[in-house]
Amino acid sequence: MRLKSSIFVSAILRREQVDGAFGAVLRKGAEDAGAIFVVHQISAGAANVYAPAPQVFAAESESGARLFEERLKEAGPQEVSEFLDRQVSFDPDCWIVEIEKRTDLVSIDIAGPDAGA
Repeated sequence: MRLKSSIFVSAILRREQVDGAFGAVLRKGAEDAGAIFVVHQISAGAANVYAPAPQVFAAESESGARLFEERLKEAGPQEVSEFLDRQVSFDPDCWIVEIEKRTDLVSIDIAGPDAGA
């Protein structure tokens, strides 16, 4: 059973705060099951954006944890904004969380070739 989206977002923000980052909810979505998008501000003009990973990765992960995939890497503000606008128009129940941090995020699991390992 998955945590509610609202609780998961709170956990992301708290974990990153403990690690010295600043975070904020840019858009509040559905409390129970809204998709979560994470904007990782790595510098003043660049961000990485993480989106929910496809279900195939979730099925491979036996932990049942939420997995994310990197959708934009070192993108500028315009590109990030356009991407997020498309996501909101497709899913108005989604969450958008922004983390300002120069190092890697510690609060989300990134899906990849070894995600199920």
